[in-house]
Parts: sequence; structure tokens; C-alpha cells
Amino acid sequence: MAVSTLIPVLTLPQPIVLLPTARIQAFLDEPAGLKLVELVQRSDAQLVVGTVPCTSASEVYSWGTGARVVRVVRTVSRSSDKAFQVTLHGLSRLYYPDTQSGAPFNANDLIELTAERPKADGPPSQEAVATFRAAAAKLLDHLARDTNQQSRRDVYVKISHMLEEVSDDRTPWMADVIVAGINKLDYSDKLAYLSAVAVNDRLRRATELFVKQASISEVTKKIAQSIDETLSKQQKEFFLRQQLAAIQRELQALTRSSNQDAPGGIRSSGISELDDPEQAEAEDMADIKHKIEAMAKDSEERKMAVREWKRFQRIPSGSVEHGVIRNYLEWLTSIPWPSSSAYATATSSDKLRDRAFLENARKQLDEDHYGLEKIKKRLIEYLAVVRLKQLQAEREAAQQPSTSHTHTVSGETSPQRTEGDATSRALALISHALNSRHAASAGVTGVKEKAHAQSQSQAGTQSGEAGLPAQLPSNVDKQAPKRGAASKAVKGPILLFVGPPGTGKTSLGQSIARALDRPFQRISLGGVRDEAEIRGHRRTYVASGPGSIVQALRKAGRPDPVILLDEIDKIGQSNFHGDPAAALLEVLDPEQNHSFNDHYINVPIDLSQVLFICTSNSLETISAPLLDRCEIVHLSGYTYDEKMHIARKFLLPKQLKANGLTPEHVALTQPALLRIATHYTREAGVRSLERAIGAVVRHKAVEWAEYVDSNGNDDITRVPEQAVDGAGTTYKKLVEEHELEKILGIARWDEEEMHREERRGLVYGLVVTGMGEGGILPIETIAVPGGGHLKLTGSLGEVIKESGELALSWVKSHAYDLYITKLRSEDPLKVPDPIDIHLHLPSGAVKKDGPSAGIAMTCAFVSLLTGACVPTNVAMTGEITLRGRVGPVGGIKEKVLGAHRARITKVILPWANRKDVEHDVPPEIRAEMEFVFARTMDEVLEAAFGKGVLNWRRSMVVMESRL
Repeated sequence: MAVSTLIPVLTLPQPIVLLPTARIQAFLDEPAGLKLVELVQRSDAQLVVGTVPCTSASEVYSWGTGARVVRVVRTVSRSSDKAFQVTLHGLSRLYYPDTQSGAPFNANDLIELTAERPKADGPPSQEAVATFRAAAAKLLDHLARDTNQQSRRDVYVKISHMLEEVSDDRTPWMADVIVAGINKLDYSDKLAYLSAVAVNDRLRRATELFVKQASISEVTKKIAQSIDETLSKQQKEFFLRQQLAAIQRELQALTRSSNQDAPGGIRSSGISELDDPEQAEAEDMADIKHKIEAMAKDSEERKMAVREWKRFQRIPSGSVEHGVIRNYLEWLTSIPWPSSSAYATATSSDKLRDRAFLENARKQLDEDHYGLEKIKKRLIEYLAVVRLKQLQAEREAAQQPSTSHTHTVSGETSPQRTEGDATSRALALISHALNSRHAASAGVTGVKEKAHAQSQSQAGTQSGEAGLPAQLPSNVDKQAPKRGAASKAVKGPILLFVGPPGTGKTSLGQSIARALDRPFQRISLGGVRDEAEIRGHRRTYVASGPGSIVQALRKAGRPDPVILLDEIDKIGQSNFHGDPAAALLEVLDPEQNHSFNDHYINVPIDLSQVLFICTSNSLETISAPLLDRCEIVHLSGYTYDEKMHIARKFLLPKQLKANGLTPEHVALTQPALLRIATHYTREAGVRSLERAIGAVVRHKAVEWAEYVDSNGNDDITRVPEQAVDGAGTTYKKLVEEHELEKILGIARWDEEEMHREERRGLVYGLVVTGMGEGGILPIETIAVPGGGHLKLTGSLGEVIKESGELALSWVKSHAYDLYITKLRSEDPLKVPDPIDIHLHLPSGAVKKDGPSAGIAMTCAFVSLLTGACVPTNVAMTGEITLRGRVGPVGGIKEKVLGAHRARITKVILPWANRKDVEHDVPPEIRAEMEFVFARTMDEVLEAAFGKGVLNWRRSMVVMESRL
């Protein structure tokens, strides 16, 4: 070969291959396009570059083509990958000895490679030329006859004339012209032809390609001629599919033969799973038939399956109804029926027999979740019942064979045998004999099956299952204990997890499934507004299908999965599509879901073994009948201590793994983690906390990547305590509290903490938001000149407005006792000067309602009129009556947790809610806060303002003198 030279080379993506004499257009990105334009401008003549097929990112092909740059233009496309368009004309072959040194390679990129131009070969042999001319003429003749365009036919005729007139020395050039003009060549065939340097080898490969293309054209024409024009639409569809299958078989045979000669290890993987061999249809139907046979005798699903199977066998395969029935049979047989022997072994009974089952389940729940002791206790109770029920069912199933054997022996000697019993035993013996003979001679099947069916029909059996082999009585007896054990399994409870977002409701369902060793399926009900999405569409509709419950059962593959109904409170309301919430009543009723009816399947489905878990953020939007069917489990927000444990145990390792780091790379101090939880997040769950921790980890990932790049260290797993490279770049894996403002910005909740000041007429109440999160809400009051009226603002509802009027009435009735007025008959809003009181609750865009702000409003009015202030570390909640009694309210745990997050140290609650604090509030929270339980407003005022701050006139002894 000639001397090697370094030339600019353009990499071509798959499946583009530039052959000599061919012309292609390719797109280049901005850098490659500008580099090519610069080369064109510096070149005196028309620029010639190399092209090479880019087979992978680590290697390019060893052969390419020298090409003339015909045109380079800038496109108007906004895509950065199509900034320039270049037109190339292939000239000659080039060899690249080094194809890996510049890796990785990108397609449509301009690189530099060492290229060698192969030496000119001698003239081709006469035998190769003659074979080439014959194959090329035959292919051009086929192409001219098969095309429908006159212009293409003229081109093929002209090329045929050129082939006849060209000399033998120019036949390799003619081979390049014809091969480059064939569009349907495989990528491997193009590469193999490009690597053919010798003229005889090139003509031989071109001849093979021409013969292959001519054979494909002949097969296509032969199959097309076999279709009669008078066939109906359904018959045409059938024959077209047969034509497609025949084409695929021919192409596979040609591909296998051509891959033996493919260079560079480019070979196909043979028959793939996407191929459709002839026996695939038969195998699918055999699988459906086997599942029908496995269904329980005289069951509804088997009767329906047999009836549809008979219709399926009668209807022609080209009919539309044929596909509809097959789709129905596939759905019907894919459901894990509890009584079917095909799914009898698909249980987790081995795990339930383990004596350490409950201990392992408790360990699994503790590993996945921190805290939530009440929820874990309820789940362990359910798992214990499941285990005991399973063991009891297995014990009864083990005793059943011996009992039945005893009955049989006693039945033989009993005189109460009926004629029907004798007949059934005789039929069983005949059936057994016929089946034994059938098994002995498996070659003759059709005649014996027909005789067997006739003997059964003459004996009076009405199985109605022609076309399906009968089950032996012994097989039925063997499967009976399994079905009995499945039918006696414990009914799954309907658990409803209610809590704010991010508290672990969905992940609890996954933990339960792992503890039970059951499949887990999640159904999102948010925004579902059509009843058919739950129950399915009826088969009369086009493209109908089953509902989400049946789809989840099919994906699970077992009759006892764990199905999570997520966001059940956000399901659509009743409309002209039906009421999806009402459709769930049958699903979530333990007394009804053993016969759930899907509109598409139209066979009762047993859902009693399914463990349904529902999640919700609130209970207000759930209908009362649906709520009555669920066992409600409340998940309140996490305390700061629980958040710290969750962050250390779950969130930080998860973010480290997600961002490609290890615990050796990043470590957070306890004060830093606490500041993230208190100043950068304010929520009941941990989602915002996880996002904040992820931001810190990503910041440290950038620092570590920059340090590794500047240091040139290949070992990225070992991290010193404080690393310093030669350029002065430092990396410290420990994140401290003072660095958080640089990473996360200014703390989000500092401003609210600073403005919580002690002032007249300002009291802090406790609220629960619509998403179930607790918090504090300031109640602001001011006195303005007026006529003794009360003005309430802040997007308030009717109930909370009535609470404000109640509070003001109580203050007016006790104004004389509190030294606000000098006489009992005086109105504090009119004497000495007439004023109006304006009460406002901030966050005016948020709707507020409920009676729990009654005592807080009363304290605000007393503070405004007396001048005494309530400390900022005091918050309260409770309903007030006209007599001054403090009534109980709800959401105590959420409110207390919200007060704890806001650094409230003293909480005033109704006396009737003390049991809620003892049962629901964690002990560490109770230890850090002071709780005052009040029965009357007198006790509330004393706890809020402090003992002795307010003077009561009624404590004085009044002396009346008489003359």
C-alpha cells in the first residue's frame, strides 16, 4: 500500500455507508460544521475528506471512502445537531490502520485518522465478469418489471444498456454504481462490500447481493400472484398475513446464510423472541386450553370459558368476532382464580409456616419505617391472624383424606347406598379404563376422544365441555385440599391510611407486601371519573377491556396480592360517566368482594384474599358509605426527633446512592441536619427534607468532582478528611451548620420566627391545614373608632365567624369582672368611647372554618381590652360556649406537632382532649412541652396570661349598707 497520510475524516452514523460513486447528504453540529467550512476555505481545489462508518463509540470501521465535498450550507433548523448540511460524493476506498486511538467516537463528527489508499489491482477474470453481468442484468430486469413508475423503469433500462456496453476493466466501477443504487441492503452487507478491495472479490460480493435481491423479488412476486382478486376483505387480510410470514422466513434464511461471511464480527442474533414462527399461534391456544382445563369443575369461570371456547372454534379466523373472543379468553384465563389448579401453588404458605414469620415481618417494618408504632401493631395483628388461619386450613386439609377414606369404607358396608352412587362409581371405573387405554396408545387420539365423549354423553353426564379432555376423579380429589385451603384463607382487611403527604403511606404498603411475600400492585385513583375504569367496559363496546382491579390481578399473577388504592380522596365525583366512588363500595366491602363483578369479564371474581390498602390525605371528600367500609389508620406528622432518625437512616443514604457518592464522601453534623429540618422545611412529612438533603449532597458531588479532576486522582473511592490539591482546591466531606446558607440559600422560616412578637391583642392558635399538617396561626385584633361592631376578615367560614361572635359576647358579659367597665350595664365597645373591633386571621387566601379557635379569639379580645399580653411561647385551641365552657376539638396530635415545630413550649387544650395527648403524642414531645387542660375560660385566661396578671372583680366582698 501507499504511504500513510493524516487526513480529516467524517464519521457516519449507522446505517449510512458511503460507497464509491455514491452521493449522500449528512448533517453536522456547530463545531464540526465550522471546522469543515474552515478546511474548505483553506483548500485551493475542491476539498477531499475521508468518511468512515462509526460502528460503535469505541471503534470505527477499518475501511472507508474518500469523498469530495460538493457543498456545505448552514441550515435553518433550530436543532444544534443539524447546524450544517454537507453533500459528499464518493471517490475511492481508503484503509484506516488505527481505528481505536481516538475513542470515544461520535457520529457526524470531524476527526483526523491515518489513511492508506490501496494499490490498483489488475483486470478482473472473465468468469467473474460474466457471472456479474448475468446477475446484474437479471436484477435490473426484475426491478424494471416490478416498479410502477415510468421514470424509474427508464433509469433501470439505461443502466442495463450501460452494463452491456461497458468494458471488462470498468465492471468493478459498474458494480459500485449498481450496489450504491440499491436502497434495501443490510448494513452488514454494505460494510462487507466496502471492504472488498480486489476486483474479483468485489465482483463476487456484488453478484451475491444481486442474486439475493433478485430472489427476494421473485418470492414477493410469487406470493403476490397467489392472492386472488375475488377474495373477500377478511380472506385478503388472512393471506396478507401469510405473505408477511413467508417474507420473514425467506429473509431470515438469507440473513443466516449471509452472516457467515460478514466481516468484523457483525452478526445477527438468530431467531429472536419477536419472531412469529408458525407454531406460536398453536402454542398460545394450547396454553389457553390448558388454563381452562385447570379451572375448577362446575365453576362459573369454567362454564363461561367453555362456552366461549366453543364459539371461538366455530367462528372463522378472519372474522372480527374471532379476535374479540380470543382477547376475552386471554383475559379470562390470565386471572388467578383461587379455585384453579394452575394457581394452586402460587402462595406464600412456606413463609407462613416459618416460626420466625412475625419476627421477620416486624424486622422488615422497622427497617423500612421509623416510628409509626400503632400502625405496625395493627399490621402485626393482621399477619398473626393470617398465619394462624393458614396453619388451621392446612391442618384441616391434612385430616380430610383420612376422613374421606373412612367414609368410603363405611359406605361400602352401609345399606343406605343409592343407585346413583353405584352408577357414579361405575362411570368412574369406565372413565379410568378409557383414559388408561388412551395413555397407553398416544398415537391414536381423535377417535378415542370421540368415543370417550360419546360414552360419557350416553351415561348421562352433562359436562358441556366438548373439545376439552375430561379430568380424572383422582386428580380432582388430589386438588380438592388445595382449593379448600385457598377458600378458607383469611379475608384481607380494608386499611385506610390517612395522613399528610410524605408520611410514608405508599411505602407502608410495599413493606407489607414484602413481609407477606406477596406481589404488590398500585392503582392510582387520583382524577378517575369513569366508573368503567373500576368495573371495566361491557363487551358490546369497541375496544372494551376489564377495569383496573382485574388488570392488577393479572399483573400480580396470584389471588392474594397487596393492592394499594392510592389517593382515594381525589377520585372524581358522580357525573354522566357514573360514580367511581360508588363502584368501589363492592370492592372494599369484605362481605361482598368475594363475588366482585367486572363488566368485561362478567364472571364473579373472588377478591376476599386480596389485601386492599387505601391512602388519603383527608377524610372530608370521601363518601360516608365508602368510609364505613374501611378501617381508618391515622398517620400524623413526624416530630423533629423522628425526622432526624429518618434522615440519618433512610434519606441521606438514599441521596448518596442516587448521586454517585458514598458515606465516605459526605457527612452531615447533627446541628446542620437539625437546622435543615427546622429552618429549611416546615411540613408534616419528609419530602421537602429529602429534597434539601439532596441539594446538599449534589453540592458536595460538584466539589468532589472538581477536586478529582484538578488532582488527577483515579481512585475516587478513598476520601481524606480534608483534601488539598496542588492548585489549592480543597474538599471537606463534613458539612457544618454555617455552610448551609451558602448551599441552600437563606433560611425560609427565619422571618416568621423573628416576627412572632408579644403585643396587645395578639394570640396564637393551633390549626390543621387541608393536607393534614398542623401549625400555629396568629389571631390579630385591633380597636378602631366606630359604633361597637365586630369585623371579621381572613376568608372565614360560618362556624368560625360564630365562634368570634361567641367570644365577644362572653367578654362583654364578663367585662365588669375583668375591670374593663365600671358598671355591669356598660358596653366595653361603647364606653367610654365607641369603638369597633377588627379581628383578622392571616393567610387570607386560605379558607378557614371550624370551632377550635374559640378560646384563642376570647383571649385576643381580653388582651385587646385589658392591655395584658399573651407570651409568644403559648398557643391554644378549643371551642367556647356562652357559659364559658371549653369544648373538645379534633386534630390534637397534628396541632401539637405543629406547635412543637414552631417552638411553642406551652399549649392550652380542652380537658376532654387529655386522652388524645396521652395516646397520640409521642413521649419525647410531651416531655419538652407544657400542657394545660382547661374546663372553663377562667382556667384558660389564667394559663394564657399567667397567674395574677388579670384582676377579677368577683373575688372582692361587696358590703351593702342600709339605713
